[in-house]
Amino acid sequence: MALTNSALTGEPMGELNTTPLIDVMLVLLVMFIITIPVATHSIDVDLPVPCGADCDPLPKPDRVQNKIVIDSTDRILWNGTAVDEAQLSSLLSATLYLPTEPELQFEPEANASYALAVRTLRTIKASGATNFGFVGNEKYRQFDAGA
Repeated sequence: MALTNSALTGEPMGELNTTPLIDVMLVLLVMFIITIPVATHSIDVDLPVPCGADCDPLPKPDRVQNKIVIDSTDRILWNGTAVDEAQLSSLLSATLYLPTEPELQFEPEANASYALAVRTLRTIKASGATNFGFVGNEKYRQFDAGA
């Protein structure tokens, strides 16, 4: 610290000593940090439970071609067997582990739920299936306006 001219002449110092102010601010900051309650937020997560003897076994994916049908009662049919959306996802991932990816055909019936068809298509897209096609569209070539 260099001696200033005022220190040599005996005049009072005109600068404010900020060290005690900084010390008080740091002590207050530490006190506020200590008194803040710990965040006790929790989120309930429903984890899947293992399937026991009461569950239906999943149908085996065909090595050549698999067909997904959504019928008018909003059921998802995998090669004619009713499955739910979670089972459909696991079946789709199982087809990707086959030596050659089988052809996947999608055929919603005329009165099938549009929302279920969209969710099913989203599941198919998320699975990474590449050999995919729509079938049965020729049945709806003619539009009947109900007249």
